Amino acid sequence: MTADTHRSRTRTERLLAVARHDLPASLVVFLVAVPLSLGIAVTSGAPLVAGLVAAVVGGLVAGPLGGSVVQVSGPAAGLALVVAELVRTYGWRATCMITLMAGLLQVVLGAMRVARTALAVSPAVVHGMLAGVGVVIALAQLHVVLGGQPQRSAVENLVELPNQLVNNHSHAVAVGVLTIGLLMVWPRLPRVNVVPAPLAALVIASLTAGVFGWDVARADLAKGFADWVTPAAPRGDWHGIAGAVLLVALLAGVESLLCSVAADRMHSGPRADLDRELTGQGLANVVSGGLGGLPVAGVIVRTTANVRAGGRTRWSTTLHGLWVLLFAVGLSWTVTLIPLEALAALLVFIGARMVNLGTMRGLHGHGELPVYVLTMGAVVLIGLAEGVLVGLGLAALVALRRLTRVSVQVRLEPDDRWHVVVTGSLTFVGVPVLTDNLRAIPPGAAVDLDLNVDFMDNAAFEALHGWRMEHERAGGSVSIDEMHDEWYTSAARGTRASAAKTPPQAPERWWLPRAYRRGGPQSHLPIRHSGLWVSSAAAADDEDSGAVPDLVAGAEDFQRRTAPLVRPFLNRMARAQDPSHLFITCADSRVVPSLITASGPGDLFTVRNVGNFVPRHEAAARDDSVAAAIEYATTALNIRTITVCGHSGCGAMAAVLSAGVKTEGLPGLGRWLRHGDHTLARYILSAPDGPDEGPLDRLCRVNVAQQLDNLRTYPGVASLELSGRLELVGLYFDIASARVHILNPEGFTPVRAGSR
Repeated sequence: MTADTHRSRTRTERLLAVARHDLPASLVVFLVAVPLSLGIAVTSGAPLVAGLVAAVVGGLVAGPLGGSVVQVSGPAAGLALVVAELVRTYGWRATCMITLMAGLLQVVLGAMRVARTALAVSPAVVHGMLAGVGVVIALAQLHVVLGGQPQRSAVENLVELPNQLVNNHSHAVAVGVLTIGLLMVWPRLPRVNVVPAPLAALVIASLTAGVFGWDVARADLAKGFADWVTPAAPRGDWHGIAGAVLLVALLAGVESLLCSVAADRMHSGPRADLDRELTGQGLANVVSGGLGGLPVAGVIVRTTANVRAGGRTRWSTTLHGLWVLLFAVGLSWTVTLIPLEALAALLVFIGARMVNLGTMRGLHGHGELPVYVLTMGAVVLIGLAEGVLVGLGLAALVALRRLTRVSVQVRLEPDDRWHVVVTGSLTFVGVPVLTDNLRAIPPGAAVDLDLNVDFMDNAAFEALHGWRMEHERAGGSVSIDEMHDEWYTSAARGTRASAAKTPPQAPERWWLPRAYRRGGPQSHLPIRHSGLWVSSAAAADDEDSGAVPDLVAGAEDFQRRTAPLVRPFLNRMARAQDPSHLFITCADSRVVPSLITASGPGDLFTVRNVGNFVPRHEAAARDDSVAAAIEYATTALNIRTITVCGHSGCGAMAAVLSAGVKTEGLPGLGRWLRHGDHTLARYILSAPDGPDEGPLDRLCRVNVAQQLDNLRTYPGVASLELSGRLELVGLYFDIASARVHILNPEGFTPVRAGSR
């Protein structure tokens, strides 16, 4: 095949993909965009044509030039209040110029590659702002639905609402109620819900009003694009104009970037380039402002419709802009059939949907709901810009509180020692909490102080060091253990600690056997008992007097040192496990799967038994435990790898070689080792696959290969392996050299030390 033929075929495949996926999606988005654009123009106080201009530019400019392949841009409801205020203050033509200048500012910010900085704005503030805008829009347009006129503020709209409900029962109310009812019911209707609900509601409401001759106001777009106006320089205080430009640029930019991030979660295609997205949105606003259109931003409603309809590339959003242009040029007369009350009802529905309960639940789980609620309330009661500033201030206070939060736990241990655990960031803000808790410790007491802190400022050090000096002068003792960088020790020495927060360090030598962790394998090894390290000889003397066993002491050490480090991700996986490996290995205490595979919680679904046996399917001596683990791992957990790991010096293999001599008096073990008969037969018929380290270790290696064959006797395993959805792996661990070997067709080869 020549290069030209290959390119031609690739081009044809792309065109077919666009025709199959993006073309239908663009039509769906077009049907959603037209009514939304008209409604946003109404609530913004702009000409109706301005909404269509912004929709066209959002498709034809932001679509191909933006950084997201599926995001659809156009006039956004979140900017409606800003535009309405600008129109009242400066007039429509000046508002177009402000939009143009805001676009230029976005282009500059995109060129400076600061897009990701905008994501530092708390989502609680952004969502709260949008919710507040939604409430204001809904309250204002509800008066239009009820046959009245919106008031000057959300508060006045709310006060006047009872009067509107009681006194107005005109045809306008019927159109509005019908439209809202259709918007709510239409998505739940089977088959017909393929037509977008906004389009269906407006068409049905318009036809109903026409058939029954209802007295309603009509939208006026008879002149089509002849109503275009050119932007004009705004007049007034330049500080206010500059603030308006900045506000439009930031609000439109942040909304677009957040929409891009959300869109990335909806599809599996290329990820969004946020700097390019900001630049593309800026160019779209330059063009839209220059053509007399509304400000442009990424719109989550249209983007979601695009993805759900099958849109995959920029063609869908670009084509939707083309369809809007053709509609405005050739079919704009149809807009005159739409009752304004129906458009107002559409905006009431959109405004109410902007108060998203799912978003509120997510923010509540992260403790940010107060920021959301206060921002929304401030936008409704005070104003958009003021509400955003209030939300940003509260978000900053919440973040500061979290960054400076400190927890101090004080308890008396059974051995009359006081155990103090300080967790968090120890700053001057936490000094009162720290000192109040430390004062509760009686003078002269022995204190174990664990500092699980990621930062300590000078004020906190002075308070802690002063208490320690005073406590020790009174005859007490203080033992300090720092789990992070040595903030206290460095300050006490007069050296400088790290200026930034540091990640937690794992407990020192956690991988060592317990007997080697403190001082080496000697007869007087220190062991921790109830928070106190004593020698192993002393621990032995105390066994009859109720001393804590080693494992419980280890559990105490885990709770103290390791639990705070692993708790965050264990909490995330607490409801379900998702391992990728079934790991079958021997019960030998010297084989630690997580150690030799560098695995953590949730990585390995582990089965351990004497000899790492896998009883053959339908074997005479059945073992449902291993079979159940295999069935569960391959069906419920959908694991991708099954590993059988043997090891050197295996006692089970030694018993197999002894022909039952080593299992005399152990009937259960003798029956279990019958699963090694095939291993022994294979061993007798095989030749050494490398340096012969003796019959025992050779049998241990042969056993691994045999257990892999035993796995293949399970129909489910064999089917998955044949289809390529499951891989069987053999490992052999040489204990003396701490070396892992992997089974290849040529035999076992050592695993090389990685360079990562």
